[in-house]
Amino acid sequence: MRHLMLGVTAMLATGAALAQGTAETYPAKPVQIVVPFTPGGATDIEARVYAQKLSDSLGRSFVVDYKAGAGGTIGGAYVAKAAPDGYTLLVVTSSFTVNPAFYKNLGYDTVRDFAPVSLMSKRVTVLLARPSFPAKTIREYIAYAKANPGKINVAATGAGSIPHLAGAWLHSATNTQATYIQYKGTSPLLLDLIAERVDVNPSPLVNGLQYIKGGRLKILGIMSDEHSELLPGVQTVAEQGVPGYDYSSWLGFVAPRGTPPAIVNKLSAELAKAAHAPDVAQKFGPEGTTMVGSNPKQVQDLIATEVSRWSKLVQESGIKLEE
Repeated sequence: MRHLMLGVTAMLATGAALAQGTAETYPAKPVQIVVPFTPGGATDIEARVYAQKLSDSLGRSFVVDYKAGAGGTIGGAYVAKAAPDGYTLLVVTSSFTVNPAFYKNLGYDTVRDFAPVSLMSKRVTVLLARPSFPAKTIREYIAYAKANPGKINVAATGAGSIPHLAGAWLHSATNTQATYIQYKGTSPLLLDLIAERVDVNPSPLVNGLQYIKGGRLKILGIMSDEHSELLPGVQTVAEQGVPGYDYSSWLGFVAPRGTPPAIVNKLSAELAKAAHAPDVAQKFGPEGTTMVGSNPKQVQDLIATEVSRWSKLVQESGIKLEE
């Protein structure tokens, strides 16, 4: 028995040493970063900045690879099935937590089948309005919506998109109704908002910043839960009568479930350094982006909270994806 116990102890010690060695020598080869969308968008741009930072700090190539389609679920399924060795990472955004509400056969569990690594950034989100819309604040908007049920036209980039759900959440929380007008892209949506063909649009601040500065659009309130230096004096939706409301556009990293914690923690620490690098803040800060760089638990909690929230909202409201 003593020999058996000694053998088990030796095996455990060897295993611990191997695990430590893996983390210490990681990465020993190029790392694939999967972006589940087409190239050229805001997610891609930010992901490539972090890929370069990781390449520089860890001495191995972090290569961005695109696996777009089905709302990001193709890329998600690819990474969920990848070897849990730290050499395949997935870039996730707010839509990652929406997909379970609409896709019943994802082929993976959004909460359980990934090892969260880090929340990288959050974008200030706002409720944009056409210049002559009667309301100037969220409080006035809610009052107007109650007095004119269903008459407000909310523009969103597609049924089931995060902006669509953000608007639905606001109206559900305030017992008001609106009509949703779906667009296939941000540019035509903003042009119609400026031309006053639609009334409002939940949106990351960066989308309408140039038009706000030029007086061609106005902001009724900040939809995320934090103030912005770019919008002094503008209150959040939560401060204007909708407690707990927080629609944020964010970006983070996850790995396949089972990726060694030591590797996850090493990546998390390096990504936090990247997020807080002065050149990264200078690049994205003027667009209303707050650099985060969190620990794995923080992004795990965010994903779990949003999956639950959006699934409940979709079920209660009956929102469906466009065919």
